[in-house]
Amino acid sequence: MDISLLRHYVTVATELDLAKAASALGVSHATLSGSLNQVEALVGAHLINRATSTMSLTPAGEMFLATAVAEIAAYDAANKPPAPKAGGKAKANKGKGRAPRVKGEPLPYKKRQSR
Repeated sequence: MDISLLRHYVTVATELDLAKAASALGVSHATLSGSLNQVEALVGAHLINRATSTMSLTPAGEMFLATAVAEIAAYDAANKPPAPKAGGKAKANKGKGRAPRVKGEPLPYKKRQSR
């Protein structure tokens, strides 16, 4: 099963509102509804009661939620980016930049120093 389908299901199951879940995921309501239909077709059971005004999880939906959360955690652990290496690039001072001002010397690019 695609990990994005699992993420969509877990978000809807925790929010229990399609509009809030769609805005949290940054997808449209229709995309999220289609993802839920795909998940239910792959699992072979109804996971969410959408018939009433408020959404609720079925017993199969609650069991699948625990499985989906574990699958997402395992996927994230396996695909976590490697830690950056210790240290960094050493930067050597190459002597570029302005020279320090010395008392009594004229300012650079000035013909005559005022008194």
